[in-house]
Amino acid sequence: MRLRPAYRISVWVPPAHAQRVLDGIVAVDELRLGGYDRVAWIAAVGSEQYRPLAGANPTQGRHGELERGDSVCVQVCIPRDGERLRRVVEDGIRPHHPWELPAIFVDETMLPLPD
Repeated sequence: MRLRPAYRISVWVPPAHAQRVLDGIVAVDELRLGGYDRVAWIAAVGSEQYRPLAGANPTQGRHGELERGDSVCVQVCIPRDGERLRRVVEDGIRPHHPWELPAIFVDETMLPLPD
């Protein structure tokens, strides 16, 4: 086993759009880990909240009112490569996510993969 540097990318998305976002990511990165591709994790349904402020262009909700809705977390891991990370976020996630400002988190991690 060898630890390999990776980015863990997590994005919260309404359940009905999770596959669309994942398909967008796979269109720009095969998400290959070892002998597998399209490797991703989708967490159980939870909830998210936000309040659109003046100047925001919400897909759902009204300015000044708290909005709550179901959400799942889609996670993928890629090798630590800045250009690959940019493609996944800018070309794979953002154009396929329904929100104006998707909740995207990037963590540096280590993946234990076979030699």
